Amino acid sequence: MTGAWGAAGFEAAFAAAGPIPGWLTRGQARDLYDAGTAVPPGGVVVEIGSHHGRSAVVLASALPEGARLVAVDPFPDDWRYGAAGTEQEFRAHTRRAGVAGAIELRVATSAQVRADWSGRLDLVYVDGKHDFWTVRDDLGWADLVAPGGSVFVHDAFSSLGVTTALLRTVLPSRSLRYTGRTGSLAHLRVAPPSWADRARLLAQLPWWLRNLVVKVLLRLRLRPLARALGHHDAADPY
Repeated sequence: MTGAWGAAGFEAAFAAAGPIPGWLTRGQARDLYDAGTAVPPGGVVVEIGSHHGRSAVVLASALPEGARLVAVDPFPDDWRYGAAGTEQEFRAHTRRAGVAGAIELRVATSAQVRADWSGRLDLVYVDGKHDFWTVRDDLGWADLVAPGGSVFVHDAFSSLGVTTALLRTVLPSRSLRYTGRTGSLAHLRVAPPSWADRARLLAQLPWWLRNLVVKVLLRLRLRPLARALGHHDAADPY
C-alpha cells in the first residue's frame, strides 16, 4: 500500500486537503503527491512553511509506510497570512485527514531546524517566508537531498524575493537543475544541470514580470486590467 489513502490515491488525498485554507492548486498538489509516492519506505520529506496543513495533508497522504514528513513552521502570530491558533488548526486538519501519525511538526524556523539536522532527505518543499534572504537560506536544504531527489518551491515566479533567490541559487549551481513548473510551483532535481536547464529557468522571467504587474494592479484595485492580463482570481498569482 502506498500512502495513507492506498488505492484511493490522489483523489482522496486532495478531497481531504481541498477544504483546508491555502494557495496550493490541484495541479500543484498532484505534483507533490506524485513526488511523495516516489519516496522510499523509511524516507524523509521536509516541508518549510506549513500554514493550515493543505500541502502537508497531500504530502503525508502520498508517503509509503515508514516514511515521515517533517513539517517546519514557527507559526508567528504577526505573520501577514498567519494568525493566533494556526498551529492548532494545522494539527486539527492533519488529524482529521488521518495523516497526523506520519507528520513530525517542528514549531521553529527553517534555519533553527536545519542547524541541528543530520541525515539525508528524499524531498523538500519550500513555501516559507518569501523574502530573498529567507528563501536563499531555505534552499540550503537542497544540500541534504539525496542525488535524484526533488526540491519544490512554491510562488517561485510570483514573488520578487522568491524568484530572485531562486535565480541566485539555481543558475550558478552545479547540483540543482530546473525541470519545470506547474503554475508558480517550480520543480528542481538534485542533479548536474545543463545549459538548457538554465535557459529554461530564465525563460520563465516574462511570466514572472507579468505576475508582478498583476499583483500591483490588484493592490491598486484595478482588477479589470488584471483580467486583461489573464488573471481572473482575487488572490495573487500562484
